[in-house]
Amino acid sequence: MWQAVLGLGGLGMAASLSLVFASKKFAVEVDPKVQAILEFLPGANCGGCGFPGCSAMAEAMAKGSAPITGCPVGGSDAVKRIAEILGVEAGTRDAVVARVLCMGGCKSAVEKSRYHGISDCRAATMISGGSKACGYGCLGFGTCERACPFDAITMSPDGLPVINEDKCTSCGNCVAACPKHIIKLLPVNKKVTVCCSSHDKGAVVKKKCSVGCIGCSLCQKACPFDAIEMDRFLARIIPEKCRQCGLCVGKCPTHVIEDQLKGLRPVALIHEACNGCAECVKVCPVAAIQGQPGQLHVVDPAKCVGCRACADICPIHVIEMQPKTGKTAVKV
Repeated sequence: MWQAVLGLGGLGMAASLSLVFASKKFAVEVDPKVQAILEFLPGANCGGCGFPGCSAMAEAMAKGSAPITGCPVGGSDAVKRIAEILGVEAGTRDAVVARVLCMGGCKSAVEKSRYHGISDCRAATMISGGSKACGYGCLGFGTCERACPFDAITMSPDGLPVINEDKCTSCGNCVAACPKHIIKLLPVNKKVTVCCSSHDKGAVVKKKCSVGCIGCSLCQKACPFDAIEMDRFLARIIPEKCRQCGLCVGKCPTHVIEDQLKGLRPVALIHEACNGCAECVKVCPVAAIQGQPGQLHVVDPAKCVGCRACADICPIHVIEMQPKTGKTAVKV
């Protein structure tokens, strides 16, 4: 009996010593920078960076084969910390957010057939492109909602995904999951969006959806900053040029341009130091600035659309943007 116990104990000890030896002999050295970087990555392993997980991303950053701004979830603070670890310039990463470029829900879009099958947009697409008459429209089965690891997407009663921008980390999982490609990552600070993805001609769109872009180009004509282009009968806003004045919104006959700034646009205020050069008057797209040359100019807050074109061109920088109050926009 004791011999068996001692024998088994001896075998166990020998095996333990062998494992300890093997762990020392064949240990893979881990770059301390990788461990330090991992502390500032979110650990979500969402794949939004293009790597299978945060560990792989950290290794790539440490080797210099991935940009330190590559993690869409970490944010600017993480970029700054990682830059300090690697001893490089932090740089910047423009914040983006997922937005749904379709408004054709159950009440607005025509269905060409009824789908009975797996509740998945990808599965439904395999059958004649889905049940919607519009081949570009959202199918509403919530594949994007299930793909979001941050609980940032919910399905509305109308069968459209609703994105909580406060929760969205721009990981891109919903973008990859959508078979119709109607979810895009757009600049978070741009609040005017054409919520349609259809490239059909206007007459065709009208038969399929009551809230689709019909390619009339009225929004393009209304934009004073050339920020809207027509791409195969679909209006597209150029983020770099858009000043979010909202002039295009009111011109859209199908109301397909979403305006998140409605009622929240700032107004230009002119300081008493204004020398009356009238440069602001020349660039104002809505004639909201008045004043004689050489005298103090004033802004009509009821007309101002908050495009800040006047503030950008003012040679002595006496124009600033502030929340709209309804008062005469002059500041001492």
